Amino acid sequence: MFDLTVEFCQGNGKCLYEQIYEYVRGEIREGKLRPGERLPSTRSLAEYLQVSRSTATLAYDQLLSEGYISSRPYRGYYVCRMEELYRLDDGESSGGVEAADAGTCCAVDFSPTATDMSRFPFSVWRKINRNVLGEGSAGLFAQGDPQGEYSLRETIGRYLHSSRGVNCSPQQIIVGAGNDYLLLLLEKILGRQVRIAMENPTYKRAYQIFRSFPYEITTVDMDESGMTVSGLRQSDATAAYVMPSHQYPTGVLMPIGRRLELLKWANEAPGRYLIEDDYDSEFRYRGKPIPSLQASDAQGRVIYMGTFSKSIAPAIRVSYMVLPRELLERYRRQCYFYSATVSRVDQKVLEIFMGEGYFERYLNKMRKRYREKHDLMLEGLSEFQEDFRITGENAGLHLLLTGRKGQTEHALVSSAQALGVRVYGLSESLVGKEEGEQSHTVLLGYGGLELEDIKKGLTLLRQAWL
Repeated sequence: MFDLTVEFCQGNGKCLYEQIYEYVRGEIREGKLRPGERLPSTRSLAEYLQVSRSTATLAYDQLLSEGYISSRPYRGYYVCRMEELYRLDDGESSGGVEAADAGTCCAVDFSPTATDMSRFPFSVWRKINRNVLGEGSAGLFAQGDPQGEYSLRETIGRYLHSSRGVNCSPQQIIVGAGNDYLLLLLEKILGRQVRIAMENPTYKRAYQIFRSFPYEITTVDMDESGMTVSGLRQSDATAAYVMPSHQYPTGVLMPIGRRLELLKWANEAPGRYLIEDDYDSEFRYRGKPIPSLQASDAQGRVIYMGTFSKSIAPAIRVSYMVLPRELLERYRRQCYFYSATVSRVDQKVLEIFMGEGYFERYLNKMRKRYREKHDLMLEGLSEFQEDFRITGENAGLHLLLTGRKGQTEHALVSSAQALGVRVYGLSESLVGKEEGEQSHTVLLGYGGLELEDIKKGLTLLRQAWL
């Protein structure tokens, strides 16, 4: 582990945390920070650079959200391998478009996975941490409940019922360190004789995890309402992985009619399940919140999954899974020996953060913040409407632009990249189709950008595309 020597520039208009983030990102891309190398802690980095610890934490959180680094509990931060990054620089993504030279830093990155950490209540989080650790409870450092602390599960259950209409008891909830772990656990619960259907395009990380299981995987095309039930029936699947509240990456909101069709399919044969990934349902900017698919499930056929990575911070690494009662019994028989993967200290901090109203206040603040960015994006894209169809609006943290005049994804990504703007091709989320050249759609994420960066990026895209 080495110190990071960042030379701050006061006249470039960028915050200190942005300059730290860009420096580390550049060092990783150039290979100066190698895969698996440990980074300084936020405390030591802050002391070395003479900045606040929250500034160092913001920089690391942005790197975490984009996949440049990973966090290992009680061990620190480590550089990820490049092949593990969401956006590869070896030309495999964006329909074969080669990324900018490793030493070249883009001016604006419309990453669909980035989040805004500038409003996070660090002082509140630190205060809760101090209070929890100051209680001197030795029990917090003992082995916890494998499903997660009961009091946290109660808190999560109340939140899910009030915000998403989820009907469950605390006993049905399993808390884990990220959705990756919960999917691995689900494989043990469902067993190996599973044929799983996934939307196409889909969340590629979940697809890669499922592909590591001894599962048969089939993809089902989508229409304007989401996964087609006719395609699902033809797939002979026993489980379907869906994102009905805001499908990634298309942004499709599944209407109630299609949801009921999916539930009917699941009820037609024993052993069929719907895996509902409700990854960013908190961020909806028009109309009333849409209840979860699980809220309409009367027969125990929906496995509900969610995470705090988007709503609080990527580094929180706390997700949850709600099991139908039939699968809960199977979990208790077959997985009782698995230990909890989230420390009891972190669980207690999260419980207090939610239970005392800080989480709700922070969510309301971020909804307002993201809505401001969303509306600015739509306003700035109004000039693009003659040449592009804009979809995916009113929810989530990204929009989609589809060229009306034959512009290929390859051409769109390349021309934007030439002006220092990074956009993301829809083909990165396609499974089993070679459509990089035929696709005409790109994703523009705005969650991690400041308002001025959005304006700058759209100005450059006008020069590139119009």
